Amino acid sequence: MNRVDPPVWTGRDDGPGAEHRRWHGTVRPLDGADRAGTVIVGFASDEGVRRNGGRTGAAEGPTALRRALAPLALHRDEALYDAGDVRVDDGDLETGQRALGAVVAGAMRAGHLPVVLGGGHEVAYASYLGLDEGLGSDRTRTLGVLNIDAHFDLREEPRPTSGTPFLQISEAERARGRAFRYAVVGINEAANTPVLFDRADRLGVGYLTDDQCTATHLERVLAFVRSFLDTVDDVHLTLDLDALPAWVAPGVSAPAPLGVPTEVVQAVVEEVAASGRLALFDVAELNPSLDVDGRTARVAARMVDRVRAARGRNS
Repeated sequence: MNRVDPPVWTGRDDGPGAEHRRWHGTVRPLDGADRAGTVIVGFASDEGVRRNGGRTGAAEGPTALRRALAPLALHRDEALYDAGDVRVDDGDLETGQRALGAVVAGAMRAGHLPVVLGGGHEVAYASYLGLDEGLGSDRTRTLGVLNIDAHFDLREEPRPTSGTPFLQISEAERARGRAFRYAVVGINEAANTPVLFDRADRLGVGYLTDDQCTATHLERVLAFVRSFLDTVDDVHLTLDLDALPAWVAPGVSAPAPLGVPTEVVQAVVEEVAASGRLALFDVAELNPSLDVDGRTARVAARMVDRVRAARGRNS
């Protein structure tokens, strides 16, 4: 595991002045922060994917996602920072997850919103470690996890993988005497065995399947999300890009044969971001080696940008 300094963001320059503002000209290193804002931090890891038997390559996701974010236009003045990457390149996933958690907690204590770029979905447990510390170990506020994903990721394994993060979070919350509040949008019934559905039911997990999340079901999906938001104070929103259709997001370890339409995913992301409850957003499973024409990176960047925009409208 090692820490990597923030890269230099570059991109098209249309001229001086706020009317030409883009991400690449606005993002600054976190160590120069002078006001609260959004902090990008990368988790360059696919060790959890490797352990889970998936197709590796997601460790390069943060670089590709920054590249896709760089040219996006900004329509108001705001603070955007980059804390660099935590890289897991030695197989020591657990140390890497703790290191990412420390970066997230530090950003939260300074009043920033962390946006974590994966990496495999093992990033979710690393994000949780930071949330747990950043929100305070003696917290009484209720934390909920809303996952947009084709999979429950509630596997029981001898060691952590990209398929175990939400079972790990469940166990950590219960060990601290807290209720585990977890909901999933986009579950693919064919990709989750009966034992995973049974475990989800035992843990009180709410979920919608992918065929319940079509564009014609949008109001039902948003009602599900609002109902979940009403039960929590702070939300960890996590997006596994394999929830999206394979033709939209081919650059993932397990492309979806059906998936959740992009407009539905964006509506969910915006609903949570505008709620005032969002504590952290992470994006998982972007694998540039499997991407086609940068499609997956671009849709991931769109979701990160919509979180920024929707949260800003609420502030």
